[in-house]
Amino acid sequence: MSPSSLSIQERLESIRTELPEDVTLVAVSKTKPNDCIEEALEANQLDFGENRVQELQEKESTLPKNIRWHQIGHLQTNKVKAIVPFVHLIHAVDSAHLLKEIDRRAKNFGRTVDVLLQVHIAQEEVKYGWKAPDLQRYLEEEAVVSFEHVRIRGLMGMATFTPDQQQIAQEFKQLRHLYDSLLAAHPDWNTLSMGMSGDWRIAVDEGSTMIRVGSSIFGGR
Repeated sequence: MSPSSLSIQERLESIRTELPEDVTLVAVSKTKPNDCIEEALEANQLDFGENRVQELQEKESTLPKNIRWHQIGHLQTNKVKAIVPFVHLIHAVDSAHLLKEIDRRAKNFGRTVDVLLQVHIAQEEVKYGWKAPDLQRYLEEEAVVSFEHVRIRGLMGMATFTPDQQQIAQEFKQLRHLYDSLLAAHPDWNTLSMGMSGDWRIAVDEGSTMIRVGSSIFGGR
């Protein structure tokens, strides 16, 4: 049976059978209608990822409240206040300015928001993220520990879009090495988010604890 003929629930189960128990699957539901998300919910999928803030808001307001919403796309500071009241995890925090804004807005809502710091590991310059040396320097600053309403849970990264699996593995390996090197100073970290539909198996082999999969669950867009 070809993947295209499988239901959403069957595709989810197929991925789950390959995943280690300690790896979280985030179903990337961007552009997909609510009925697709509801079908995934029936298969006990609770973590869903969205790129666009407006779409995330609309879905959160109409779908069951037990969903754990992940903001996985590039986030502009002027959009932070729209998702802070309900977001479960913000994956792509790529600047000190954005981190500060999340903390400020979360304080207004009496929440502590979990985030991941996005590291630039790909060869494509169009992708966002901290350069590893810049991130290491930033995390050594005292200002980081002063945040009361934002909690850093780990790192996130996207590999180069390429058929070269060795290159992808090497980029994920670099991110895992950075993550491991920072754990001693940040023992509360528990998330390394890397891997999407085309490369999640490589990411898991390299130590990912969270994958973001869309088309392999919901089909092409």
